[in-house]
Amino acid sequence: MKRLMREVTTSDGRTLRVYEGGDPAGKPVFLHNGTPSGGLQYPPAADDARGRGIRLISYDRPGYAGSTSKPGRTVADAAADVATIADALGVDRFATWGISGGGPHSLACAALLSDRVVAAASLAGVAPIDAEGLDWTEGMGEENLEEFAATQAGQEALESFLEPRAKALGALGTQGLATMLQTLLTPVDAAVFTGDVAEYLSAAMASAIEERVDGWRDDDLAFDNPWGFAVEEIRVPVLLWHGEHDLFVPISHGRWLAERIPGVDARLSPDDGHITLGTRRVPEVHAWLLERF
Repeated sequence: MKRLMREVTTSDGRTLRVYEGGDPAGKPVFLHNGTPSGGLQYPPAADDARGRGIRLISYDRPGYAGSTSKPGRTVADAAADVATIADALGVDRFATWGISGGGPHSLACAALLSDRVVAAASLAGVAPIDAEGLDWTEGMGEENLEEFAATQAGQEALESFLEPRAKALGALGTQGLATMLQTLLTPVDAAVFTGDVAEYLSAAMASAIEERVDGWRDDDLAFDNPWGFAVEEIRVPVLLWHGEHDLFVPISHGRWLAERIPGVDARLSPDDGHITLGTRRVPEVHAWLLERF
């Protein structure tokens, strides 16, 4: 599959690496991948976008792969970066969706770019760290509990936790990723974590963190701080999807968001996990977003 890649410069001089897939003449949709991951697009998602007439745009968040680091960035900062990319590409109005760690960044665009975002979707996304009434870590697998504890211990502790994992993933590929994720894979997710899915996730993560863990670190630190906006402020249509078989981001996060995003179309699925949303539900997400243009 051919992939168009370019670089965009922000007003403060940073570089953002941008990827395009799908139909170049289609409706523009911004994709926010999970943590840790850059902008590489899952080939079946890009193929679906092409078939539906969607111009699928993604990018390496600051610190990942080809994008300049921005230490101290917040989740809200993603909105300004997306607006910069949209301006550079000549895009006025667009939709957006994000999965896992990309979910909050999609919601940031919905909240802060309401004059440009026609609709947004969040799949298996985390809730804010200061979510009232939510035990943020309850129900997470051991790997994520350890990562969150390192995050709360501060930047140095977090880097010490992330760096050996990044090296292991780069050296061992899909085997390294499977080892890293073993405490997070429910049977539902383990069943799809094979073949092309495992190869894509391994490649997307490895390419994003092979030179440095800045992006991964700064994603985690951003999630451990206020987002910079309230989900109650969102005024554009939002689709929220979360699976009950999710040890990466427990469904309690999805329920919390569903109760607070105005007018949300919430689909809390008894059949899905975390990884299954990215492998099974993207066509439905694309169809839903297209209907809102």
